[in-house]
Amino acid sequence: MKTFGGPVLFLDRSDINTDEIIPAKYLTEVTKQALKPYLLEDLKLPGFDRKSGGFSKARVIVSRKNFGCGSSREHAPWALEVNGITVVIAQNFARIFRQNMFNCGMLAIELPQKDIDMLFGLPDPGSTLCDIDLHEKTLIFSWAKGKSTAVGFTFNEFDEALVKAGGWIEFADAKY
Repeated sequence: MKTFGGPVLFLDRSDINTDEIIPAKYLTEVTKQALKPYLLEDLKLPGFDRKSGGFSKARVIVSRKNFGCGSSREHAPWALEVNGITVVIAQNFARIFRQNMFNCGMLAIELPQKDIDMLFGLPDPGSTLCDIDLHEKTLIFSWAKGKSTAVGFTFNEFDEALVKAGGWIEFADAKY
């Protein structure tokens, strides 16, 4: 099972598509590692800077609705994973992107809009950390001076099994 949680990158926009996650011109790469430098290369978002220290340290992304829309490809979760990001939290996801995340043993956590709005209202987004308790299905967001808030989440048993196994291949190897 992968490690989940850590510094949070807030991407305050809906409809972040797979071409913004990893541009199509890099889909000829044959290793996940080759995708690493191109994550979010084409993302246009006010205040977003790929060169900032916060981007390279991020392990969790919080975004708005319809994350991962566009072309269906496993390269988008791979590009996140190779950059150490194993959790994306959004109001909802494009269906295929969401399943590709779980198939890779990663978390695609859906929260209601009110919870997403609350997270974007946290006082110090640049220093926000997210701890994830898979057993209790709880996200714990903390920031400066020991302040924190907890948010519950759900996901189905099969997706949970994929995550705990480390992804579809590991799950299939153990079961079949």
